[in-house]
Amino acid sequence: MTASQTRFIAAVRARIGDKAVTTDSSDIAPWLTDWRGRYHGASAAILSPDSTEAVAAVVGLARDHDVPLVPQGGNTSMVGGATPPADGSALILSLRRLNRLRRIDPAAGLAVAEAGVILQDLHTATEAQGMRFPLTLGARGSATVGGLVSTNAGGTQVLRFGSMRTLVAGLELVLPDGKVHDGLSPLKKDNRGYDLTQLLVGAEGTLGIVTAATLRLVPVEADRATGWIGVDSPHAALALLRVLERHSGDAIESFELVPGEILDLVLKHIPGTRAPLETRHPWLVLIDYATDHVEPAARDVLERLLGQALEERLARDAVVAANTTQSAAFWRLRDSISEAERAEGPTIAHDISVAVEAMPDFMVDAAAAVEAAYPGVHATGFGHLGDGNVHFHVNAPAGLQHDPVAADRWQQEVGAPASRMVYDLVVAAGGSISAEHGIGQMKRDALERLSSPARMAALRAIKAGLDPNGLMNPGKLLALAETPRAP
Repeated sequence: MTASQTRFIAAVRARIGDKAVTTDSSDIAPWLTDWRGRYHGASAAILSPDSTEAVAAVVGLARDHDVPLVPQGGNTSMVGGATPPADGSALILSLRRLNRLRRIDPAAGLAVAEAGVILQDLHTATEAQGMRFPLTLGARGSATVGGLVSTNAGGTQVLRFGSMRTLVAGLELVLPDGKVHDGLSPLKKDNRGYDLTQLLVGAEGTLGIVTAATLRLVPVEADRATGWIGVDSPHAALALLRVLERHSGDAIESFELVPGEILDLVLKHIPGTRAPLETRHPWLVLIDYATDHVEPAARDVLERLLGQALEERLARDAVVAANTTQSAAFWRLRDSISEAERAEGPTIAHDISVAVEAMPDFMVDAAAAVEAAYPGVHATGFGHLGDGNVHFHVNAPAGLQHDPVAADRWQQEVGAPASRMVYDLVVAAGGSISAEHGIGQMKRDALERLSSPARMAALRAIKAGLDPNGLMNPGKLLALAETPRAP
């Protein structure tokens, strides 16, 4: 612990109490490694304020003592975005004690949630009042509102409702100088210059600390149906999506594409799973169809639409879940993909996006290009076809799961060049190297290499203007060398 950190921690204790400071190394240890176990940091303390005023006090003291802070919620970042630097130069600022759901207003369709509110708890509370927050993801049991805002999280319902950028109506935040900005009011018209709310959405904690958010809610759906469909190709899946959209308005809430070979892995490695269709298909589609009325029944409508698709040869086969239990079983197949791939062997994962119309060609062509460049690997994509978000994975040659040394060597030798190739292909297709997980540490160099000078200059200028001392989440999004500390 440095002398400045010692003085800073003492000042925090004096200002907001001992309960807000954790210095026991065993208590700190679980929060020093990222979700994937790829990044490992060091920190002398975790600071846990329980109010916006306390967060402001901590940030102000950090500025006075020149101590960097790494904001952290559920620690579910997929890109090392909430892991402190390995040199121990920063302290963790935990937002988990800011866990109050301040208000739910069903009539206005809004909720005000503090940064530490867990997504699953938000779902439960809003649904009890006949509303729902229409964003979900695999880490909903630990992901927090502040983290969702700061990474502009997406999930499986972006097709209908958009990402966090769309669902955030206002923010309360603490700026790097310790001042509080109260922008929670959900104004539809507000032309007072730069939009601080949208600036902080997706900023990954590098421009300030989100302490609370006003979130848009929608009514709990009156009826829902889930379909599982076999198709010939990603091109056929996109054609099916367009037809369903034309005949169902905005009722298609999720449209997930899964390769048949990936389903094979799920069935192989995940106990209790079974294929919904009797025959194997090259590609599978998972659909959620949700309506705000009970008549006609969502299941009947979806069965009719899929029956028409079969007649028009847009699909090979289809089944609609008979009940919520079967629907959950369908979704378990989709949600278990990453676990099944890990069980099969090493995987290099990429969260990327391309234009929806370009996604089928990209999935096929990019996989072929990577496999040709790295003989023995298997590349494939799956994910949110409706919004262009591809989870593009490069899987190791068969057998490496039984040889940890060889697997680690493969990761080191193939990981970086293969990812470089994937990102080059993405940019060539007019896409983004980060669809919903952010940049963090993992994609920082790729962002610099593949972004225009204009974009990078703007990012650096914004960072320097709001955080001239580089104290907010150092080393994330922009390299440390690009965010020099003021003397």
